[in-house]
This record gives sequence, structure tokens and C-alpha cells, in this order.
Amino acid sequence: MARIAVIGAGTGAMTAAARLAVAGNKVTVYERSASYGGSVGRHEHGGFVFDTGPGLLHLPAVQRDLFVKTGKESLEQCVTLTQVDPAGRHLFADGTAVSLPNASRAGVASALDAALGAGAGERWTGFLERARDAWDRSRRPLLEEPLRADHQVLGRDPYPALKQRRLLRTRQAATVAEIGAWELADARLAALLDGYALSYGLDPRTAPASAALLPYMEQTFGSWYVLGGMRELARAVYERCVARRVEFVFGAEVVRVVEKDGRAAGVELTGGEVAEADRVVLGVRPHAGLVPGGQVWGADDVPVRAGSVPGRFVVLLSLRGAREADAVHRTVVHSADGAAEQEAVFGGRVAAHPTVTVLRPDDPATRPDEAHEAVTLTATVAPQGPVDWTDPAVRQRFADALVERAGAAVPGLRERILHTEIRTPAETEAETGAEGGAVPPPALAGAQGAYLHPGNLTRLPGLHLAGGWSHPGGGLAHAGMSGTLVAGLVVEGDGFRGSR
Repeated sequence: MARIAVIGAGTGAMTAAARLAVAGNKVTVYERSASYGGSVGRHEHGGFVFDTGPGLLHLPAVQRDLFVKTGKESLEQCVTLTQVDPAGRHLFADGTAVSLPNASRAGVASALDAALGAGAGERWTGFLERARDAWDRSRRPLLEEPLRADHQVLGRDPYPALKQRRLLRTRQAATVAEIGAWELADARLAALLDGYALSYGLDPRTAPASAALLPYMEQTFGSWYVLGGMRELARAVYERCVARRVEFVFGAEVVRVVEKDGRAAGVELTGGEVAEADRVVLGVRPHAGLVPGGQVWGADDVPVRAGSVPGRFVVLLSLRGAREADAVHRTVVHSADGAAEQEAVFGGRVAAHPTVTVLRPDDPATRPDEAHEAVTLTATVAPQGPVDWTDPAVRQRFADALVERAGAAVPGLRERILHTEIRTPAETEAETGAEGGAVPPPALAGAQGAYLHPGNLTRLPGLHLAGGWSHPGGGLAHAGMSGTLVAGLVVEGDGFRGSR
């Protein structure tokens, strides 16, 4: 029985902890905050309940596998999953609106033709077919295996872009923005694709074409909601850990990974207390001060991603008045000036016309009674630092801008507001410790490997990386895969190549 210390209680770290405990290890999780879940948080006020992190689940097979492999009760026996249908409603700058059905390729094509004109559905379907090819080519090495020593092969973009005649020469789309302009050939379809990238914290102007995997995954495997809020999923994973006798120590900030005889040998907590361990799993964003010698990247030499990573600005609204019967769970109000928004978000400024995601779950657990409604507004924004999100005036102006734009999705929104709670990257940084309140994006192939994350193995023997800041990146599904890979590497050794 090995003693394993896990730093952080995010969903990726807890996935690793549960799997390692089932394998017979003594696992202790050290979490700096007072609770589990990391970014999968909850806010309650006056009978209203809100998710403060992810609002929907994609690729639920990752969580299903965790529960199958760690106990008798399935995921569905621990939480109630419901498919969101329509998957989303999109409001474009020209006033066009379209509702896209959940996990129905033909239904999406028909909806796009009806709303945007004949041919729109065919162009989007053709794009998704190419995205499927990219998925088939990269799924295993990008998502289901530890990062390979020859990870440079993932520097090649798997998306089979169409050949285009541009400026007297043949070119192929290399970025999300170029796919929108050259292959989709409709500003609204381009905005739809840009919205997927932006929601994951990716700049459409520079994100590789392989980001096509993101809408492909959602439209193929569906969008799911957990009754009671996504925090219920974190609760279920935590309880599975406890059932497997994982020990949690809350309010315990790890300041240093202890090294002894050239390998990880435990963790040092604030105050100087040292907890010895045979292995350490780092489930938070790696930084040089945490690891001896600053060796925080993988043995395969993928560095910690440089540059500013965006965060999320969230407005939680307690509303009077019942949710109308035909209300949609998720509406995306697209920016009237997408180029300016991207310039602001990735240039460290406040966007004047943000893209806003409006979540309106039809869930009695989120409201005090049927005469009220809980609504969440979210926008991708520059992190804390480039923008001072602690400034009350800045916070309020941007919150007002989101409410104004969300009014297109929620009838009489402003007049219905009883209470407003604002959460910015500053709160994310304070609660999770992520620098600038940044939210990790998923790993992507292409762009010479610029969108990969540090591997799960590190240069310090006995130290592994799990969670959204390591391979294969951020998001509930990706973080869960990361925890699965770490458990496989610990149990089966460094030669582990993923489950088959």
C-alpha cells in the first residue's frame, strides 16, 4: 500500500484519488479551501441556488466510467442526469435566432436551414464531418493516452481543411476564424463556431482548426444537466472518494512538494508541517515555487503554457416571476462585434459588446418556489491583473452590460431582478488559487503544440500532474480524463498507455 498525497480537491484530482484508493493505496487530499469541487462551486441566497462554474456536462461517458470502476453504484444512481433539449438557442447580431436540438445532426442542419437560409445546414454538416475526421485521428493520443514522448506529432493539425483559392494561391484554414470565413461562409455560422471557442477561453483568431472538436463533441454526445446543479456531480465524486476511504484535509494549503533522494516524498503545509508520501499528485496549476528546482512540466518537455489565459465573469440573478413554459435552458447572445470582443478579451481589456451565455435551468431545486427563477449570465473575460476586477465601478458596469444583453433572452429581465451577485476572475483567483482567476482551456492538436498542456509525468519521479492545468486540459470531461491517466500511470507504471 503506497501513501499518496493529492494537492487540490478539484474533480480531476478527486477522480485520481478515487481510482488510486480502489487500487489499494492510502490517499490523502489536501485542499486549501473549506470544501471540495474546485471550480465546480455553488452559491445560495434566499432560496435560490446557482452553479458558479460549469453549467452543463459534455461527454458524460468519462464520469460514468469513473463510477463503474470505483464502486457498485452507477453515475445515474448517484445523480440525476437530464439531456438539455434544445441544446441551445443562439441570438445573432442581425436579429436572427436559431434553436439547435440536442445530439441530432440532421435536426441541427434543418434548424440552420430554416433560420439562416438554404445551404447553411449543409455547410455546417460538412464542417462537422471534417471535425469527425479530426476527432478520429486525434482522440486517442490527445485525450485517452498520457502525453507521448514524441508529442511533436500532435503539433500537426488533424482537421482536414478544405483547399481554398486565396490571393492567387491555394490555402487551407489553419484557425477557427479562417474556418468560419472560408468554409462556413456565413457571418452567423462563423459566430456560432467562434462562440464555441470563446466559451472554452480560446481566441478564434489564433486557436488551431482542430478546435472543431469542441462543437463536434457537444453536438455528437449531447449536453447534459445534473438536477440540483452541477455541484451535485462534484458532491457525488467526493462521496465516492470518501466511500473508498480517501481522507480529505480542508483548509490545508500546500506550499511545497517535498523532495528526498531525488523523488517526491510528501508535501509541506503552511506552518511548516510535513506530510510524508510515496507519491504526490498535483491537482492545481503548477508553478515553480511549488516544486523543487522549478521542475513543474512534464518529462516530455511540454512547458507550462505561457501568456494570459482568460477567466469568467458571472452574474447570478434572483428573479421574481415564473420561468415561461417555452424558455430554453441555454441561450447564447452573440456579440455585435466579435472581432472587437476578441481583441479586448485577449488584449487584457473589458469588451464593450460581450458574448453572453444565459442559463435558465428548469429545476425546482434552484428556486424557492414556482413564482421565482434563478438565472446565470456568463462571459469570457480578460483575467484579473490586466483588468482590475476588484474595482466596484468596473464590476458593476460590466454586470450591467451583461444584463442589458441578456434581456434579449429573458423577457422583462431587468424589472424582475430581486438580487444580483457578481463573481469575477478576482473571486476565482481567491477561491481556487488559479493565477488571475484563469480557467484552463482543453488541449488541442496543431499549432506546433502550442495548445498542449504539461504531461501527467514530471521530471521529478513520484510527482504526477492531474486536473485541468495538465494533459489533456480543462473542462469537466478533460479533467476527469486527466485523473484517469494519472491513476493508470501510478498503478501500472510509466509505460501505461491508456485503457483499451
